[in-house]
Amino acid sequence: MTLDDIMRAAPVIPVMMIDEIDQAVPLARALVKGGLRVLEITLRTPIALDAIRAIIADVDDAIVGAGTVLTPQQLEHVAALRCKFAVSPGFTTSLLDAATTSPCPLLPGTSTASEVMQLLDRGHDRMKFFPAEAAGGTAMLKSLASPLPAAKFCPTGGIGPDNAAGYLALPNVLCVGGSWVVPKDAIAQGDWDKITMLATDAFELTKTR
Repeated sequence: MTLDDIMRAAPVIPVMMIDEIDQAVPLARALVKGGLRVLEITLRTPIALDAIRAIIADVDDAIVGAGTVLTPQQLEHVAALRCKFAVSPGFTTSLLDAATTSPCPLLPGTSTASEVMQLLDRGHDRMKFFPAEAAGGTAMLKSLASPLPAAKFCPTGGIGPDNAAGYLALPNVLCVGGSWVVPKDAIAQGDWDKITMLATDAFELTKTR
């Protein structure tokens, strides 16, 4: 499965920060039930790798990736877990070098035209645009579309139900990333029905593209 396939599988990629291991599988199942199969579990908590391992083992329909991958070592770890993709907020030379031989495709982050050009030069035409709202939002992405048409993006950062459709309407946006479909209070309360409802609403954004 290519990054393009993954980015087109659903309009929204939930950005998940999991604090308790027993939350991982029911959270993933609730999102998949609502239509969001592509899941990004960020490496920001001590149990993130265990959560990834559990979801891959127990949620068959999920397309599981790791977020906040910053180093070649982290990329190696998530590849060993059989993650389908890895996401970074930016990029370094060492991380891009590691990605050339990794079985886990990397979605590197960018926020400027120069960074987009550097990534294209390294063979990456699918990118994360981060932090989306702070980096210029839809206006910035519109400006990048004409001079850099090969680059396609997953904007993340400051995106929610009120502005997601505006991003998805852009020709160089394949999907968006966001945490609004995984609110902390619903996770803490185990309100998986609420998360399924939010996921279902997010999946409906497909119809606006």
